[in-house]
Amino acid sequence: MNTLSNWPRNRLLLALPSRNLKQLLPELEHIPCQRGQVLMDADSSLNHVFFPDSGVVSVVAVYANGSIIEMATIGREGCTGVKAVFGAKRSSSRLLVQIPGSAAKMSRAAFTRAMESMPSFRSLMYAYVHAFLEQILVSCACNGAHSLKERLARWLLMMRDRGDDDALRITQDLLAEMLGVQRPTVTNAARELERAGLIARGRRQVTILDRQGLTKASCECYQLVRARLAFHLPKTYE
Repeated sequence: MNTLSNWPRNRLLLALPSRNLKQLLPELEHIPCQRGQVLMDADSSLNHVFFPDSGVVSVVAVYANGSIIEMATIGREGCTGVKAVFGAKRSSSRLLVQIPGSAAKMSRAAFTRAMESMPSFRSLMYAYVHAFLEQILVSCACNGAHSLKERLARWLLMMRDRGDDDALRITQDLLAEMLGVQRPTVTNAARELERAGLIARGRRQVTILDRQGLTKASCECYQLVRARLAFHLPKTYE
């Protein structure tokens, strides 16, 4: 059983009734998550589920040439167990730590037992699956409908929501990779946001200076995803 004070901090776990969370604590292991760490790779055994306490994990598709592109992000509002909900035993995507932090690690076997024996946990996980799918569907539509500057603003706001900090420890190479564009292209888009006084770029860091202004610069997809996540997970998403 983990003895850390004020732990876990994952909002999905904290949305459980206290008696159920107490039952789960012996199954949870507190782990650090370093930038660039692969928590689980594509085509590997799905042995664990991760509930981030802080930082951000990206779910990325991996292509034959080694390139990757982001499909979804997970922070304190969620977990990496969407496929485990349906009994999957292998991962089809890579779980990559984008913003460092920590997580509660649970074995797939313990996750499956909780799904079978704990109705509150099962209902919460089904609600999270709905929210997660909403995020992916909106993101797919956004990639085809909106400009890179709007998508970049949305991505930064999503990172802020999940990381709870205006200073995002990310690089322009990472931004380009996650948004599926070349670095010079994303640099130009970031420069526009910086000239407007919305962000400040530093070495391996982007700081949000004007969150309200960045929201206006983003497409409507940002608010749409927030609204849908809040609908499915009213106790976990702020």
